[in-house]
Amino acid sequence: MSDSLAQPSEPAVSSGGHIVVRAPHGWRRALSLGNRVVTFSIVEVEKLIHDPIELATRAVQPALWMLIFGQTFSRLHSIPTGSVPYLAFLAPGIVAQSALFISIFYGIQIIWDRDAGILSKLLVTPTPRSALIAGKSFAAGVRSIAQVIVIIVLSLLMGVSINLNPLNVLASMIIVVLGAAFFSCLSMTIAGIVRIRDRLMGIGQAITMPLFFASNALYPISVMPAWLQVLSRANPLSYEVDALRGLMIGTPANLWLDFGVLIISAIIGIWGASAVLERLVR
Repeated sequence: MSDSLAQPSEPAVSSGGHIVVRAPHGWRRALSLGNRVVTFSIVEVEKLIHDPIELATRAVQPALWMLIFGQTFSRLHSIPTGSVPYLAFLAPGIVAQSALFISIFYGIQIIWDRDAGILSKLLVTPTPRSALIAGKSFAAGVRSIAQVIVIIVLSLLMGVSINLNPLNVLASMIIVVLGAAFFSCLSMTIAGIVRIRDRLMGIGQAITMPLFFASNALYPISVMPAWLQVLSRANPLSYEVDALRGLMIGTPANLWLDFGVLIISAIIGIWGASAVLERLVR
């Protein structure tokens, strides 16, 4: 058999003379990435459990959007949403918006890690840079899942019909995690470039609302001017909202395209943030 064929494992002899089967290098990298993602996600869950006040404060903004903006425009009937009530049309958009607002400032945390000396210690470990970034980005997604639950509960209380099929709810959470992963990586990429917390906050504030308004979160793409339609179709947030509407309220959605765009965006985001990570500790 040719020596060029990949071996399923790498045997080695321990100090006691026993044969130890090691996983191939590729599998070890995958396990390291998976362990890092799980670790950071668990940390975020523990933070939420020990700080329930944060959940309450983060629920205020989406609640205001639904209660004030949603009910007002439902009465005005100024946004054409076909047979779908505007509150139902709006709810998935507010879920995506809430996750965006959480993740777009996630780069501040990595600057805090740098200032506290934590980042430099992590970078000298053999853990791949991509594992560190992926762990933090998907941790942002875990934090954003709370917004899905808040909006679903609030929508039900307001009389909105939400698909509560467990598979649909799970898929909605996956969509939110993927979207949050991309936008948190965008934030960490900017953090690696500007390296200063105040600059990052300014840039984050400058791009958050354009990303939100240049999407289909508040209104259908069909009512936008032509130039804004182009921007909306290049905006990952639009695909996140489209998938959430299909899963939560059953509107027509190209779920395969939406999932594909969000997965590719998250991969590109992780690559970009990993590439500039070293700049933070120089």
